[in-house]
Amino acid sequence: MRISKRFTLAASAAVIALFASSAMAEGEKIVIGTEGAYPPFNNLESDGTLTGFDIDIAKAMCEEMKAECTFVTQDWDGIIPALIAKKFDAIIASMSITEERKQQVDFSKKYYNTPPAIVVPKDSEITEATPEALAGKLLGAQGSTTHSNYAEAHMKDSEVKLYPTADEYKLDIANGRIDAVIDDVVVLSEWLKSEDGACCKLLGTLPIDPVINGEGAGVAVRKGDTALADKFTAAVAAIRANGKYQEINAKYFPFDVYGD
Repeated sequence: MRISKRFTLAASAAVIALFASSAMAEGEKIVIGTEGAYPPFNNLESDGTLTGFDIDIAKAMCEEMKAECTFVTQDWDGIIPALIAKKFDAIIASMSITEERKQQVDFSKKYYNTPPAIVVPKDSEITEATPEALAGKLLGAQGSTTHSNYAEAHMKDSEVKLYPTADEYKLDIANGRIDAVIDDVVVLSEWLKSEDGACCKLLGTLPIDPVINGEGAGVAVRKGDTALADKFTAAVAAIRANGKYQEINAKYFPFDVYGD
């Protein structure tokens, strides 16, 4: 299970150096914080390397910026405080751009945007991804995310159980301890393709709430560091224009995750 891997590797691989390009040794040095427990966007593998869409896009942006980038893993619930404390310079970890988070950090423009969805066990009697159908059910979500906020705002008749990582809610639904889970549709869809996800099925996507779900996932930086945020924004536009974004996108998904 990824949950045991996540915790056993965290101490030994707290800092993982992944250089964007050896040719950029004289370029700007940027330390990027990511979670490493949110596949297929970012994941800490058994050999201690970071993989995923977030990581590959971050490397492409750093190459475009001619910057030397390294990655640091950080638990999700402490990732913004760690950025503010200058443990790293930016967060690239599928963090949605929301008004609440804008009170603490600044953001680049989005680099992808996908909707939330609901997954249930294959033998579940729940037939619709609606608040009414989930009333009275135990709904799992990763805490301190837009998805947990969405559940608490829109699934008021459900009991929402929060988890530190996505791996933990996946373990509970697989073992019948909760009735459903909410997360990004891509994260859930990729999990369902795996052996660990054989327990469950995608019930459906949910309407995006612009206030809660925000403007898509962006690169977070410290308040006032707009120059760095603008560099990431320009890099996203550049890699979409030169085809690098589409190349990375195709490695992970059969559709354009950039969104509208």
